[in-house]
Amino acid sequence: MTIIGRGRQRLAQQVIDQLRQQIETGKLQAGDQLPTEPQLEATFGVSRTVVREAIADLRAAGLVKPVQGKGVFVSEMTARPGLVLTPVEIKGIPETLELLEFRMAAEGEAAAIAAYRRTAEQEAAIAAANRKMAALIEQGLSTVEADYEFHLAVAIATNNRFYVDVLRHFGARTIPRGQFPTLPEANDRAYLEKVHAEHTEILAAIAEQDPDRARQAMRAHMTASQRRYRQLAEQQPQ
Repeated sequence: MTIIGRGRQRLAQQVIDQLRQQIETGKLQAGDQLPTEPQLEATFGVSRTVVREAIADLRAAGLVKPVQGKGVFVSEMTARPGLVLTPVEIKGIPETLELLEFRMAAEGEAAAIAAYRRTAEQEAAIAAANRKMAALIEQGLSTVEADYEFHLAVAIATNNRFYVDVLRHFGARTIPRGQFPTLPEANDRAYLEKVHAEHTEILAAIAEQDPDRARQAMRAHMTASQRRYRQLAEQQPQ
């Protein structure tokens, strides 16, 4: 079965939806092993990057769990808390989605501008923030501030003060997971490494002075966040 469509994010969402349906209908039951990455690539007609992104999202939702050296398995029901948030967190979801929508437009263009305006020093600052986040992931420490520093460094590299003003106005709350401490993914290494990989792609595009690629990479990064928080909203009790 080949999925036809444009955009890695849309392809990943289709893989997520189909695997989620198989889990929720019992076709894939608790303890069942998911097909291997090559098998999923062949089944859905997508790249390994798309498969890994889909699995990361399913893992963040508590639907699957990796077992080192064995593969990825459907989680037990008792291991699936449903990601019930606190009342304050639930109220924050709509605002988070609105902010991500705004950021997609503003930061997508900021990344494109940074790609052709950045100085060598500004590029180095973006790279330093990216390395800092990687080091914090390795140490198991909070990455919210480093994540924010990365996005702020991109804004600074536009050499347009309005992009910088916007990021500084929102501050660290620009980073959604900082507002949702209940979320397992806030400290989930696999999830954080995925975020870091998205940052690395943005950095590479800026370093290579490729505005279109930088814009696309930033928008893909924001789209992935939007998808996660929309799914989170759907999981909350009505």
